[in-house]
Amino acid sequence: MSRTIYKIAERKAWEDAVELGVFEGAPVDKADGYIHFSTAGQASETLEKHFAGQADLLLLAFDADAMGEELKWEPSRGGALFPHLYATLDPALATAEFELVQDEDGNPMMPTEKELNAQ
Repeated sequence: MSRTIYKIAERKAWEDAVELGVFEGAPVDKADGYIHFSTAGQASETLEKHFAGQADLLLLAFDADAMGEELKWEPSRGGALFPHLYATLDPALATAEFELVQDEDGNPMMPTEKELNAQ
């Protein structure tokens, strides 16, 4: 059984990556030296903490097992293990793409569990 991990990305950056055939990461990824991912349980807090008030975002799903040895599970927020990819990302590995709609305060919202599982 595969483990699904998620990347939150600006739509334009992802569309550019798809066109180029490679995603090198957002500015924060490049600064940290790896591409940040979250599990389904971590993604909601990641949205609140790092993407509040931002529009035109995508939630991209990936099979963690397809990432190979470059994917490391490392302690982050509160000691929880987060997936970090120490390589560029092939956009073709995305298994699903979700448009993140905004709530009444303009903050992006996670898809429901039912929507995530329907991928």
